[in-house]
Amino acid sequence: MARITRAIFASRYSIHDLSRCTGEGNENFARFNMPLELGVAMARRFSGPAPEHDWLVLVPKGHSYLRFVSDLAAYDPMTHDGSIEGVTVAVIAWLATREEAVPPITPQKVLAALPEFQSKKKNLATAWRQEPPWADVVLAALSVARTIA
Repeated sequence: MARITRAIFASRYSIHDLSRCTGEGNENFARFNMPLELGVAMARRFSGPAPEHDWLVLVPKGHSYLRFVSDLAAYDPMTHDGSIEGVTVAVIAWLATREEAVPPITPQKVLAALPEFQSKKKNLATAWRQEPPWADVVLAALSVARTIA
């Protein structure tokens, strides 16, 4: 939790997908990590004179997120169809409207670079016995991102 909070407080933007907030398995157990992390992002945004923090909430089409986070009724989350392509389009469309978020880039370019990132991530997982340090995963993403920006 400390690592997540530090990352959110050090970032200008954060993205929170509420897709997994549904019951799963025999116990119909739902995980609420993303709403909790969204709460940290909201606290960051509204906590005093620090630079503003902006967030994106993603939900699958038809999701009933308002049943468990009704306070989000005043915000318009971006919807997606649950596919990698659908999520990518939603995120890139949102980032394109954010000042200084990313240089102009299309979802097509991001999706074309995805196999390279997946390969780097797989190599990291192999080298680290399936537990690569998060910082290394981020650096791999950055190295791929620099090739498409």
